[in-house]
Amino acid sequence: MNVLELSRWQFGITTVYHFLFVPITIGLAFLVAGFETAWLRSGDDRWLRLTKFYGKLFLINFAMGVVTGIVQEFQFGMNWSAYSRFVGDIFGAPLAVEALLAFFLESTFLGLWIFGWDRLPPKLHAACMWLTAVGTMLSAYFILAANSWMQHPVGYHYNPATHREELTSFVAVLTNPTQLVTFPHTIAAAFMVAGALVAAVALWHLIRRPAGPDAASRSAAVAFRSAAKAGSITVLVAAVLTAITGDIQGKIMTKYQPMKMAAAEALYHTAKPASFSLFTIGSLTGSKEVFAIKIPGLLSFLATGNFSGNVQGIDNIQALYSQIYGPGSYTPIIPVTYWSFRLMIGIGMLAALVAIVALWVLRRSRLRGNPAGISLTGGWRRALLWSAIALPLLPLVACSFGWIFTEMGRQPWIVFGQMKTAAGVSANSAGEVLASMIILTLLYGGLAVVEVGLLLRYARAGLPTEPPPGAPSDEDKPLELVY
Repeated sequence: MNVLELSRWQFGITTVYHFLFVPITIGLAFLVAGFETAWLRSGDDRWLRLTKFYGKLFLINFAMGVVTGIVQEFQFGMNWSAYSRFVGDIFGAPLAVEALLAFFLESTFLGLWIFGWDRLPPKLHAACMWLTAVGTMLSAYFILAANSWMQHPVGYHYNPATHREELTSFVAVLTNPTQLVTFPHTIAAAFMVAGALVAAVALWHLIRRPAGPDAASRSAAVAFRSAAKAGSITVLVAAVLTAITGDIQGKIMTKYQPMKMAAAEALYHTAKPASFSLFTIGSLTGSKEVFAIKIPGLLSFLATGNFSGNVQGIDNIQALYSQIYGPGSYTPIIPVTYWSFRLMIGIGMLAALVAIVALWVLRRSRLRGNPAGISLTGGWRRALLWSAIALPLLPLVACSFGWIFTEMGRQPWIVFGQMKTAAGVSANSAGEVLASMIILTLLYGGLAVVEVGLLLRYARAGLPTEPPPGAPSDEDKPLELVY
């Protein structure tokens, strides 16, 4: 493998790995803030216990996200220095604002939230978590603005004297049409992931540790039932919003990156109307089809909003780009774009289905007079348990495939229409890049073991114990020591 391939692999590995923590952080911050607000409004201690319980999981994930995110910034200088020199004036601006504004906002108020138990007024303490949540969303906005500029460059001009692209309008970068649809789509997906995590942990406790005759276990079961319901509803609402924003994003993508949409279907020849294949058997590139299950006109609707709309094919766009940009291949890796697009949609829909089943089971149990547990036996109980274990992974995997599709579908461009990926790589040796990739992969593997171990440990521990009436709570001390 040459330097370009190794650099792409390294960036892909570190980016997908880091993105595993991003949606959990964004969505879970708002859910924890919501739990604490519910406690303030109702005075019900179950919401306070849920706040502290899921707050621990949030902080573990937040810390790991910060650690893995730092490497992303370094790679622009280490492996992609030519790219950084060419567009650093533009690409660096939103990243700098993200670090100086959004990250400091979320980290500062998160620190106040961690150490502010019984030190800050309850409403002010809850406000700290809300501000942390807002900070995570702002952070996502600025980072996505930088990435959206790579997909659809705006607000810049090329300086022939310096051979660099320079920023002319920061507002244009922040209001990029691609950004305005990418951001809500990503945030909705983040809430799917966080809601799935909340629901899955709660369902696991309800199934494995049903309410007993004692008041403590029954109280915990009632609290987890509320969490399971809140998480499942979050997944469903977020799934609807993800589908709506994804549909809008598909039309924007077709307008500015028609090759990406054509590659998503392996559509080689312009079609009107164009079908969408749910499953295809044929050549690896999709150029020869043996068997396919298709929905007529669906690709036309996804691309144009019209079931009989015209969708350009790969060969037609390749010929057009060759005229505009010169000789060369402008086609991404078709099997990657084709299957990542379908896995993103299919796995996300599966997560929504599991959430529907979970809500049905919870309602069924309540109607059968078991409001503190789940009324299932035998195979149904085992099926729901395994579904609960898989639930947090489903939207997370779907998000990862969506990220892979977004970045791989842009190839061979690192900045669409302005710079090819091959031109942005640093002048490193293959051995240097390989060595750093191996080190980072091993390091990330070790961090994954730590992350999963901590999450499982605290998730299995269950809710904090309730102190006797009038007695001081000791839960805050472990909370501070842990974090």
